[in-house]
Amino acid sequence: MTTNIKQLQDQLWAAAEQMRANSRLNLNEISAPVLGLIFLKFADVRFQKAKEKLEKEKTSSQSTRRRPISPEDYKARGVLYVPEKALPENENIGKAINEAMKAIEEENRDLAGILPQNYTSLSQTAGENNRILISLLKNFNQIPGDIEGDTFGEIYEYFLGNFALSEGKNGGEFFTAQSIVKLLVEVIEPYHGRIFDPASGSGGMFVHSAKFVEEHLKNKSQVMDEVAIYGQESKDATIKIAKMNLAIHGLSGKILPANSYYEDVHSSVGKFDFVLANPPFNVAGVDKNGQVIIDPAHLRGDPRYYLGLPVTQKGNITNANYLWMQIFASALNSKGRAGFVMANSATDAGNAEKEIRKKLIGEGLVDVIISTPPNMFLNVTLSATLWFFDKGKKGTTREYKVLFINAQDIFTPVDRAHNRWTDEQIQKIAGIVRKYRDEEGYEKYKDIKGRCKVATLDEIKENDYSLNPGRYVEIVEKEMDDVEFEARMKELSGEFKTLTQESHELEKKIEEDWGKIT
Repeated sequence: MTTNIKQLQDQLWAAAEQMRANSRLNLNEISAPVLGLIFLKFADVRFQKAKEKLEKEKTSSQSTRRRPISPEDYKARGVLYVPEKALPENENIGKAINEAMKAIEEENRDLAGILPQNYTSLSQTAGENNRILISLLKNFNQIPGDIEGDTFGEIYEYFLGNFALSEGKNGGEFFTAQSIVKLLVEVIEPYHGRIFDPASGSGGMFVHSAKFVEEHLKNKSQVMDEVAIYGQESKDATIKIAKMNLAIHGLSGKILPANSYYEDVHSSVGKFDFVLANPPFNVAGVDKNGQVIIDPAHLRGDPRYYLGLPVTQKGNITNANYLWMQIFASALNSKGRAGFVMANSATDAGNAEKEIRKKLIGEGLVDVIISTPPNMFLNVTLSATLWFFDKGKKGTTREYKVLFINAQDIFTPVDRAHNRWTDEQIQKIAGIVRKYRDEEGYEKYKDIKGRCKVATLDEIKENDYSLNPGRYVEIVEKEMDDVEFEARMKELSGEFKTLTQESHELEKKIEEDWGKIT
Protein backbone atom coordinates (compact mmCIF):
# COMPACT_ATOMS: atom_id res chain seq x y z
CA MET A 1 0.00 0.00 0.00
CA THR A 2 1.43 3.40 -0.99
CA THR A 3 -0.85 5.62 1.06
CA ASN A 4 1.03 8.56 2.61
CA ILE A 5 -0.26 8.16 6.17
CA LYS A 6 0.94 11.58 7.36
CA GLN A 7 -0.69 13.34 4.41
CA LEU A 8 -3.90 11.39 5.00
CA GLN A 9 -3.91 12.24 8.72
CA ASP A 10 -3.44 15.95 8.03
CA GLN A 11 -6.15 15.92 5.38
CA LEU A 12 -8.64 14.21 7.68
CA TRP A 13 -7.80 16.57 10.53
CA ALA A 14 -8.37 19.57 8.26
CA ALA A 15 -11.81 18.13 7.46
CA ALA A 16 -12.55 17.83 11.19
CA GLU A 17 -11.54 21.44 11.77
CA GLN A 18 -13.78 22.49 8.89
CA MET A 19 -16.62 20.55 10.51
CA ARG A 20 -16.02 22.46 13.74
CA ALA A 21 -15.97 25.79 11.90
CA ASN A 22 -19.35 25.04 10.30
CA SER A 23 -21.04 23.64 13.39
CA ARG A 24 -22.12 25.12 16.70
CA LEU A 25 -19.70 22.87 18.62
CA ASN A 26 -16.22 23.59 19.95
CA LEU A 27 -13.30 21.50 18.72
CA ASN A 28 -13.22 19.40 21.89
CA GLU A 29 -16.97 18.76 21.56
CA ILE A 30 -16.66 17.19 18.12
CA SER A 31 -14.07 14.64 19.28
CA ALA A 32 -16.62 11.88 19.97
CA PRO A 33 -18.55 12.20 16.66
CA VAL A 34 -15.35 12.44 14.60
CA LEU A 35 -13.71 9.49 16.35
CA GLY A 36 -16.99 7.63 15.90
CA LEU A 37 -16.86 8.13 12.12
CA ILE A 38 -13.25 6.88 12.00
CA PHE A 39 -14.45 3.86 13.97
CA LEU A 40 -17.38 3.27 11.60
CA LYS A 41 -15.13 3.40 8.54
CA PHE A 42 -12.63 1.04 10.18
CA ALA A 43 -15.35 -1.42 11.20
CA ASP A 44 -16.77 -1.49 7.68
CA VAL A 45 -13.38 -2.01 6.00
CA ARG A 46 -12.48 -4.92 8.29
CA PHE A 47 -15.95 -6.42 7.98
CA GLN A 48 -15.89 -6.35 4.17
CA LYS A 49 -12.46 -8.05 4.12
CA ALA A 50 -13.63 -10.77 6.52
CA LYS A 51 -16.87 -11.20 4.57
CA GLU A 52 -14.96 -11.79 1.36
CA LYS A 53 -12.73 -14.42 3.01
CA LEU A 54 -15.64 -16.21 4.68
CA GLU A 55 -17.61 -16.36 1.44
CA LYS A 56 -14.59 -17.76 -0.40
CA GLU A 57 -14.20 -20.43 2.26
CA LYS A 58 -17.89 -21.28 1.99
CA THR A 59 -17.75 -21.76 -1.78
CA SER A 60 -14.41 -23.59 -1.72
CA SER A 61 -14.65 -27.22 -2.82
CA GLN A 62 -12.55 -28.19 0.20
CA SER A 63 -14.77 -26.35 2.67
CA THR A 64 -16.85 -28.40 5.10
CA ARG A 65 -19.03 -25.40 6.01
CA ARG A 66 -22.74 -26.25 5.80
CA ARG A 67 -24.40 -23.56 7.91
CA PRO A 68 -24.88 -19.89 6.95
CA ILE A 69 -22.26 -17.31 7.88
CA SER A 70 -23.21 -15.77 11.24
CA PRO A 71 -22.05 -12.81 13.35
CA GLU A 72 -20.13 -15.29 15.52
CA ASP A 73 -17.91 -16.19 12.56
CA TYR A 74 -16.78 -12.58 12.31
CA LYS A 75 -16.26 -12.23 16.05
CA ALA A 76 -14.13 -15.41 16.06
CA ARG A 77 -11.76 -13.55 13.73
CA GLY A 78 -11.66 -10.48 15.98
CA VAL A 79 -13.87 -8.54 13.55
CA LEU A 80 -16.91 -6.48 14.54
CA TYR A 81 -20.09 -7.62 12.85
CA VAL A 82 -21.55 -4.78 10.76
CA PRO A 83 -25.17 -5.43 9.76
CA GLU A 84 -26.38 -4.12 6.38
CA LYS A 85 -28.49 -1.44 8.07
CA ALA A 86 -25.30 -0.06 9.65
CA LEU A 87 -24.14 1.36 6.33
CA PRO A 88 -25.59 4.90 6.32
CA GLU A 89 -27.56 5.65 3.14
CA ASN A 90 -30.35 8.05 3.89
CA GLU A 91 -31.44 11.57 3.02
CA ASN A 92 -31.04 12.41 6.72
CA ILE A 93 -27.36 11.52 7.08
CA GLY A 94 -27.22 12.26 10.81
CA LYS A 95 -30.16 9.96 11.55
CA ALA A 96 -28.68 7.24 9.34
CA ILE A 97 -25.33 7.38 11.17
CA ASN A 98 -27.08 7.26 14.54
CA GLU A 99 -28.96 4.16 13.40
CA ALA A 100 -25.74 2.64 12.09
CA MET A 101 -24.04 3.10 15.45
CA LYS A 102 -27.05 1.64 17.24
CA ALA A 103 -27.10 -1.39 14.92
CA ILE A 104 -23.40 -2.10 15.57
CA GLU A 105 -23.95 -1.86 19.32
CA GLU A 106 -26.83 -4.35 19.11
CA GLU A 107 -24.63 -6.91 17.35
CA ASN A 108 -21.53 -6.26 19.49
CA ARG A 109 -22.53 -6.17 23.14
CA ASP A 110 -19.08 -5.04 24.35
CA LEU A 111 -19.84 -1.71 22.69
CA ALA A 112 -23.32 -1.23 24.18
CA GLY A 113 -23.80 2.42 25.11
CA ILE A 114 -20.32 3.35 23.84
CA LEU A 115 -20.69 4.63 20.26
CA PRO A 116 -21.70 8.28 19.72
CA GLN A 117 -25.25 8.84 18.49
CA ASN A 118 -25.53 12.63 18.34
CA TYR A 119 -25.08 13.12 14.61
CA THR A 120 -28.38 14.98 14.18
CA SER A 121 -27.33 17.79 16.53
CA LEU A 122 -24.08 19.05 15.04
CA SER A 123 -25.85 22.09 13.63
CA GLN A 124 -29.06 23.99 14.39
CA THR A 125 -30.64 23.14 11.02
CA ALA A 126 -31.10 19.72 9.39
CA GLY A 127 -29.84 20.97 6.03
CA GLU A 128 -26.62 22.35 7.48
CA ASN A 129 -26.19 19.19 9.57
CA ASN A 130 -26.37 17.10 6.39
CA ARG A 131 -23.87 19.33 4.56
CA ILE A 132 -21.34 19.08 7.41
CA LEU A 133 -21.59 15.29 7.54
CA ILE A 134 -21.50 14.81 3.76
CA SER A 135 -18.31 16.87 3.59
CA LEU A 136 -16.75 14.90 6.43
CA LEU A 137 -17.80 11.52 5.03
CA LYS A 138 -16.37 12.41 1.61
CA ASN A 139 -13.00 13.02 3.25
CA PHE A 140 -13.19 9.89 5.36
CA ASN A 141 -14.12 7.84 2.29
CA GLN A 142 -10.69 8.70 0.91
CA ILE A 143 -9.28 6.22 3.42
CA PRO A 144 -8.35 3.31 1.10
CA GLY A 145 -10.25 0.05 1.39
CA ASP A 146 -6.98 -1.91 1.55
CA ILE A 147 -5.68 0.03 4.55
CA GLU A 148 -4.34 -2.10 7.41
CA GLY A 149 -5.91 -2.10 10.86
CA ASP A 150 -2.70 -0.75 12.42
CA THR A 151 -2.86 2.28 10.14
CA PHE A 152 -6.42 2.91 11.27
CA GLY A 153 -5.08 2.79 14.81
CA GLU A 154 -2.45 5.38 13.91
CA ILE A 155 -5.14 7.68 12.46
CA TYR A 156 -7.26 7.24 15.59
CA GLU A 157 -4.30 8.02 17.89
CA TYR A 158 -3.34 11.01 15.73
CA PHE A 159 -6.83 12.42 16.28
CA LEU A 160 -6.69 11.60 19.99
CA GLY A 161 -3.45 13.58 20.27
CA ASN A 162 -4.83 16.59 18.41
CA PHE A 163 -8.03 16.59 20.44
CA ALA A 164 -5.94 16.39 23.62
CA LEU A 165 -4.02 19.48 22.49
CA SER A 166 -7.31 21.30 21.92
CA GLU A 167 -8.35 20.40 25.48
CA GLY A 168 -5.30 22.23 26.86
CA LYS A 169 -3.91 21.06 30.19
CA ASN A 170 -6.76 18.62 30.84
CA GLY A 171 -6.14 16.81 27.55
CA GLY A 172 -2.95 15.27 28.92
CA GLU A 173 -5.03 13.39 31.47
CA PHE A 174 -6.58 11.14 28.83
CA PHE A 175 -3.78 10.91 26.27
CA THR A 176 -0.12 10.04 26.86
CA ALA A 177 2.45 10.65 24.11
CA GLN A 178 3.10 7.44 22.17
CA SER A 179 6.87 7.33 22.64
CA ILE A 180 6.48 7.56 26.43
CA VAL A 181 4.00 4.66 26.40
CA LYS A 182 6.24 2.61 24.10
CA LEU A 183 9.21 2.92 26.48
CA LEU A 184 7.08 1.99 29.50
CA VAL A 185 5.92 -1.12 27.65
CA GLU A 186 9.41 -2.06 26.44
CA VAL A 187 10.73 -1.94 30.00
CA ILE A 188 7.98 -3.93 31.75
CA GLU A 189 7.72 -6.45 28.86
CA PRO A 190 4.08 -7.60 29.18
CA TYR A 191 4.41 -10.85 27.23
CA HIS A 192 1.57 -12.65 28.98
CA GLY A 193 -0.86 -11.94 31.80
CA ARG A 194 -3.28 -9.43 33.27
CA ILE A 195 -2.65 -5.74 32.57
CA PHE A 196 -4.13 -3.01 34.77
CA ASP A 197 -4.37 0.76 34.33
CA PRO A 198 -6.32 2.51 37.12
CA ALA A 199 -6.09 5.84 35.25
CA SER A 200 -6.77 4.39 31.83
CA GLY A 201 -7.66 7.53 29.88
CA SER A 202 -7.94 6.79 26.16
CA GLY A 203 -6.53 3.26 26.54
CA GLY A 204 -3.14 3.90 24.94
CA MET A 205 -1.29 1.79 27.52
CA PHE A 206 -3.38 -1.24 26.54
CA VAL A 207 -3.01 -0.65 22.80
CA HIS A 208 0.79 -0.49 22.93
CA SER A 209 0.99 -3.46 25.29
CA ALA A 210 -0.97 -5.45 22.73
CA LYS A 211 1.37 -4.30 19.95
CA PHE A 212 4.34 -5.46 22.03
CA VAL A 213 2.72 -8.88 22.52
CA GLU A 214 1.86 -9.16 18.82
CA GLU A 215 5.47 -8.43 17.83
CA HIS A 216 6.74 -11.20 20.13
CA LEU A 217 4.17 -13.94 19.47
CA LYS A 218 6.00 -17.16 18.72
CA ASN A 219 2.95 -19.07 17.55
CA LYS A 220 -0.37 -18.39 15.87
CA SER A 221 -2.23 -17.49 19.06
CA GLN A 222 -4.20 -14.24 19.19
CA VAL A 223 -3.11 -11.27 21.30
CA MET A 224 -6.25 -11.51 23.42
CA ASP A 225 -5.30 -15.13 24.24
CA GLU A 226 -2.11 -13.79 25.84
CA VAL A 227 -3.29 -10.75 27.80
CA ALA A 228 -6.38 -9.60 29.70
CA ILE A 229 -7.13 -5.88 29.97
CA TYR A 230 -8.53 -4.14 33.05
CA GLY A 231 -8.98 -0.42 33.58
CA GLN A 232 -10.62 2.24 35.72
CA GLU A 233 -11.50 5.75 34.55
CA SER A 234 -13.51 8.48 36.26
CA LYS A 235 -14.96 10.14 33.14
CA ASP A 236 -17.68 8.31 31.19
CA ALA A 237 -16.87 10.14 27.95
CA THR A 238 -13.23 9.04 28.18
CA ILE A 239 -14.25 5.42 28.78
CA LYS A 240 -16.21 5.51 25.52
CA ILE A 241 -13.18 6.86 23.66
CA ALA A 242 -10.98 4.15 25.23
CA LYS A 243 -13.35 1.33 24.31
CA MET A 244 -13.53 2.55 20.71
CA ASN A 245 -9.72 2.74 20.74
CA LEU A 246 -9.51 -0.88 21.88
CA ALA A 247 -12.08 -2.03 19.33
CA ILE A 248 -10.34 -0.25 16.47
CA HIS A 249 -7.20 -2.21 17.37
CA GLY A 250 -9.12 -5.50 17.58
CA LEU A 251 -8.99 -5.57 21.39
CA SER A 252 -11.48 -5.74 24.23
CA GLY A 253 -11.23 -5.22 27.96
CA LYS A 254 -12.98 -4.42 31.22
CA ILE A 255 -12.72 -0.66 31.62
CA LEU A 256 -15.10 0.41 34.35
CA PRO A 257 -16.16 3.82 35.72
CA ALA A 258 -14.58 4.54 39.10
CA ASN A 259 -12.85 7.14 41.22
CA SER A 260 -9.63 5.21 41.75
CA TYR A 261 -8.76 7.01 44.99
CA TYR A 262 -11.83 5.56 46.69
CA GLU A 263 -12.95 2.64 44.52
CA ASP A 264 -11.24 -0.62 43.63
CA VAL A 265 -13.80 -2.12 41.26
CA HIS A 266 -11.47 -4.90 40.05
CA SER A 267 -10.43 -6.03 43.57
CA SER A 268 -6.91 -5.28 42.43
CA VAL A 269 -4.73 -6.19 45.43
CA GLY A 270 -2.18 -8.82 44.36
CA LYS A 271 -4.12 -9.58 41.19
CA PHE A 272 -2.11 -8.23 38.25
CA ASP A 273 1.01 -9.18 36.33
CA PHE A 274 1.50 -5.69 34.93
CA VAL A 275 0.45 -2.16 35.78
CA LEU A 276 0.86 0.74 33.34
CA ALA A 277 -0.34 4.27 34.05
CA ASN A 278 0.03 7.99 33.59
CA PRO A 279 -1.92 9.38 36.56
CA PRO A 280 -2.66 13.09 37.00
CA PHE A 281 0.30 14.81 38.67
CA ASN A 282 0.32 16.53 42.05
CA VAL A 283 -3.42 16.46 42.74
CA ALA A 284 -3.73 18.30 46.06
CA GLY A 285 -5.84 16.85 48.83
CA VAL A 286 -7.26 20.31 49.51
CA ASP A 287 -7.61 23.01 46.82
CA LYS A 288 -6.76 26.70 47.12
CA ASN A 289 -10.22 27.47 48.44
CA GLY A 290 -9.99 24.92 51.22
CA GLN A 291 -12.28 22.47 49.45
CA VAL A 292 -11.40 18.82 50.20
CA ILE A 293 -10.56 17.05 46.94
CA ILE A 294 -9.31 13.75 48.41
CA ASP A 295 -10.83 12.87 51.77
CA PRO A 296 -8.42 10.80 53.93
CA ALA A 297 -11.36 9.51 55.97
CA HIS A 298 -12.50 7.58 52.88
CA LEU A 299 -9.02 6.10 52.36
CA ARG A 300 -8.26 4.73 55.81
CA GLY A 301 -8.54 0.96 56.01
CA ASP A 302 -8.18 0.54 52.23
CA PRO A 303 -5.64 -2.31 51.77
CA ARG A 304 -4.22 -0.59 48.71
CA TYR A 305 -2.67 2.11 50.90
CA TYR A 306 -0.66 -0.41 52.89
CA LEU A 307 2.32 1.90 53.42
CA GLY A 308 0.33 4.74 54.95
CA LEU A 309 -1.32 7.97 53.80
CA PRO A 310 0.69 11.03 52.66
CA VAL A 311 -0.86 13.52 55.08
CA THR A 312 0.11 16.89 56.52
CA GLN A 313 0.27 17.61 60.25
CA LYS A 314 -3.35 18.71 59.96
CA GLY A 315 -4.30 15.35 58.51
CA ASN A 316 -4.94 16.52 54.93
CA ILE A 317 -3.61 14.62 51.92
CA THR A 318 -0.52 16.48 50.64
CA ASN A 319 -1.05 15.31 47.07
CA ALA A 320 -2.04 12.11 45.32
CA ASN A 321 1.34 11.04 43.91
CA TYR A 322 2.09 8.54 46.67
CA LEU A 323 -1.49 7.32 46.71
CA TRP A 324 -1.15 6.38 43.05
CA MET A 325 2.18 4.64 43.68
CA GLN A 326 0.60 2.46 46.36
CA ILE A 327 -2.36 1.66 44.07
CA PHE A 328 0.18 0.43 41.50
CA ALA A 329 2.37 -1.45 43.99
CA SER A 330 -0.50 -3.18 45.81
CA ALA A 331 -2.04 -4.38 42.52
CA LEU A 332 1.03 -6.44 41.58
CA ASN A 333 1.28 -10.16 42.17
CA SER A 334 4.50 -11.75 43.47
CA LYS A 335 6.21 -11.48 40.06
CA GLY A 336 4.46 -8.33 38.84
CA ARG A 337 5.98 -5.28 37.18
CA ALA A 338 4.70 -1.70 37.00
CA GLY A 339 5.71 1.23 34.83
CA PHE A 340 4.27 4.70 35.26
CA VAL A 341 4.81 8.41 34.70
CA MET A 342 5.34 10.66 37.70
CA ALA A 343 6.11 14.31 38.45
CA ASN A 344 9.81 15.02 39.04
CA SER A 345 9.02 16.38 42.51
CA ALA A 346 7.99 12.91 43.71
CA THR A 347 11.61 11.67 43.64
CA ASP A 348 12.59 14.07 46.44
CA ALA A 349 9.26 14.74 48.20
CA GLY A 350 9.62 15.07 51.98
CA ASN A 351 7.65 14.45 55.16
CA ALA A 352 5.00 11.70 54.92
CA GLU A 353 5.76 11.12 51.23
CA LYS A 354 9.41 10.49 52.08
CA GLU A 355 8.43 7.90 54.67
CA ILE A 356 6.36 6.03 52.08
CA ARG A 357 9.24 6.23 49.59
CA LYS A 358 11.64 4.78 52.19
CA LYS A 359 9.30 1.80 52.60
CA LEU A 360 9.01 1.28 48.83
CA ILE A 361 12.79 1.29 48.56
CA GLY A 362 13.25 -0.83 51.68
CA GLU A 363 11.04 -3.64 50.41
CA GLY A 364 13.13 -3.84 47.23
CA LEU A 365 10.26 -2.81 44.96
CA VAL A 366 11.77 0.14 43.07
CA ASP A 367 13.73 -1.17 40.08
CA VAL A 368 14.37 1.58 37.52
CA ILE A 369 14.05 5.38 37.45
CA ILE A 370 14.37 7.24 34.11
CA SER A 371 14.46 11.02 33.71
CA THR A 372 12.83 12.25 30.49
CA PRO A 373 13.63 15.26 28.30
CA PRO A 374 11.39 18.36 28.42
CA ASN A 375 8.47 18.75 26.00
CA MET A 376 7.75 15.05 25.70
CA PHE A 377 4.10 15.58 26.59
CA LEU A 378 1.45 17.36 24.56
CA ASN A 379 0.84 20.23 26.93
CA VAL A 380 3.48 20.08 29.68
CA THR A 381 6.86 21.69 29.00
CA LEU A 382 8.57 20.25 32.07
CA SER A 383 10.33 16.90 32.03
CA ALA A 384 8.93 14.03 34.08
CA THR A 385 10.24 10.81 35.59
CA LEU A 386 9.39 7.24 34.64
CA TRP A 387 9.24 4.81 37.57
CA PHE A 388 9.37 1.03 37.40
CA PHE A 389 8.51 -1.47 40.14
CA ASP A 390 9.45 -5.15 39.94
CA LYS A 391 8.32 -7.64 42.59
CA GLY A 392 10.00 -10.40 40.60
CA LYS A 393 13.49 -9.19 41.53
CA LYS A 394 13.05 -10.36 45.14
CA GLY A 395 15.82 -12.82 45.96
CA THR A 396 17.98 -11.70 43.00
CA THR A 397 21.14 -9.59 42.99
CA ARG A 398 18.96 -6.61 41.98
CA GLU A 399 16.68 -6.78 45.03
CA TYR A 400 18.22 -3.85 46.87
CA LYS A 401 19.54 -1.95 43.88
CA VAL A 402 18.00 0.72 41.64
CA LEU A 403 19.03 1.57 38.09
CA PHE A 404 19.03 5.30 37.34
CA ILE A 405 19.03 6.45 33.71
CA ASN A 406 19.50 10.01 32.52
CA ALA A 407 17.64 10.22 29.19
CA GLN A 408 17.18 13.99 29.21
CA ASP A 409 19.49 14.48 26.22
CA ILE A 410 17.97 11.66 24.15
CA PHE A 411 15.15 13.04 22.01
CA THR A 412 14.11 14.01 18.51
CA PRO A 413 12.43 17.42 18.04
CA VAL A 414 8.97 17.27 16.44
CA ASP A 415 8.51 21.03 16.43
CA ARG A 416 9.59 23.92 18.65
CA ALA A 417 7.21 22.85 21.42
CA HIS A 418 7.36 19.04 21.31
CA ASN A 419 9.96 16.28 21.42
CA ARG A 420 9.67 12.51 21.05
CA TRP A 421 11.72 9.34 21.13
CA THR A 422 12.24 7.41 17.91
CA ASP A 423 11.97 3.61 17.99
CA GLU A 424 15.78 3.45 17.88
CA GLN A 425 16.08 5.79 20.86
CA ILE A 426 13.48 3.76 22.78
CA GLN A 427 15.48 0.57 22.15
CA LYS A 428 18.67 2.34 23.23
CA ILE A 429 17.15 3.23 26.61
CA ALA A 430 15.37 -0.12 27.05
CA GLY A 431 18.62 -1.88 26.14
CA ILE A 432 20.31 -0.40 29.22
CA VAL A 433 17.57 -1.90 31.39
CA ARG A 434 17.90 -5.31 29.72
CA LYS A 435 21.66 -5.33 30.33
CA TYR A 436 21.02 -4.44 33.98
CA ARG A 437 18.56 -7.35 34.22
CA ASP A 438 21.13 -9.64 32.55
CA GLU A 439 18.65 -10.64 29.86
CA GLU A 440 19.71 -13.17 27.26
CA GLY A 441 21.41 -11.71 24.19
CA TYR A 442 22.58 -8.52 25.92
CA GLU A 443 26.07 -7.52 27.04
CA LYS A 444 27.04 -7.27 30.69
CA TYR A 445 25.81 -4.05 32.28
CA LYS A 446 28.29 -1.25 33.08
CA ASP A 447 27.70 2.18 34.60
CA ILE A 448 28.17 4.94 32.00
CA LYS A 449 29.19 8.40 33.14
CA GLY A 450 26.39 10.82 32.36
CA ARG A 451 23.99 8.09 31.26
CA CYS A 452 23.30 5.38 33.86
CA LYS A 453 24.23 4.21 37.33
CA VAL A 454 23.17 1.29 39.53
CA ALA A 455 22.88 2.49 43.13
CA THR A 456 22.81 0.24 46.19
CA LEU A 457 20.46 0.66 49.12
CA ASP A 458 23.33 2.12 51.17
CA GLU A 459 24.03 4.73 48.49
CA ILE A 460 20.36 5.68 48.39
CA LYS A 461 20.33 6.02 52.19
CA GLU A 462 23.39 8.29 51.97
CA ASN A 463 21.38 10.49 49.58
CA ASP A 464 18.52 10.74 52.10
CA TYR A 465 16.35 8.31 50.11
CA SER A 466 16.21 10.59 47.08
CA LEU A 467 15.34 8.87 43.81
CA ASN A 468 16.36 11.81 41.65
CA PRO A 469 18.62 10.41 38.88
CA GLY A 470 20.73 13.59 39.06
CA ARG A 471 21.94 12.50 42.52
CA TYR A 472 23.50 9.33 41.11
CA VAL A 473 24.27 9.77 37.42
CA GLU A 474 27.25 12.07 37.03
CA ILE A 475 26.15 14.54 34.39
CA VAL A 476 28.68 15.20 31.63
CA GLU A 477 28.90 18.88 30.78
CA LYS A 478 28.61 19.64 27.07
CA GLU A 479 27.91 22.60 24.85
CA MET A 480 24.25 23.05 23.94
CA ASP A 481 23.07 23.84 20.45
CA ASP A 482 20.35 26.45 19.94
CA VAL A 483 17.51 23.91 20.08
CA GLU A 484 18.78 22.32 23.31
CA PHE A 485 19.42 25.75 24.89
CA GLU A 486 15.91 26.92 24.07
CA ALA A 487 14.38 23.68 25.42
CA ARG A 488 16.44 23.94 28.62
CA MET A 489 15.49 27.59 29.13
CA LYS A 490 11.81 26.69 28.69
CA GLU A 491 12.18 23.93 31.25
CA LEU A 492 13.95 26.19 33.77
CA SER A 493 11.42 28.95 33.17
CA GLY A 494 8.56 26.52 33.76
CA GLU A 495 10.19 25.16 36.92
CA PHE A 496 10.79 28.72 38.20
CA LYS A 497 7.16 29.63 37.53
CA THR A 498 5.94 26.51 39.35
CA LEU A 499 8.24 27.11 42.33
CA THR A 500 7.22 30.77 42.51
CA GLN A 501 3.55 29.83 42.52
CA GLU A 502 4.15 27.23 45.23
CA SER A 503 6.08 29.74 47.35
CA HIS A 504 3.23 32.25 47.12
CA GLU A 505 0.76 29.57 48.16
CA LEU A 506 2.97 28.62 51.12
CA GLU A 507 3.30 32.28 52.15
CA LYS A 508 -0.47 32.66 52.05
CA LYS A 509 -0.93 29.46 54.07
CA ILE A 510 1.61 30.59 56.68
CA GLU A 511 -0.17 33.94 57.01
CA GLU A 512 -3.52 32.19 57.46
CA ASP A 513 -2.12 29.77 60.05
CA TRP A 514 -0.33 32.59 61.90
CA GLY A 515 -3.57 34.57 61.98
CA LYS A 516 -5.36 31.63 63.60
CA ILE A 517 -2.64 31.35 66.28
CA THR A 518 -2.55 35.06 67.12
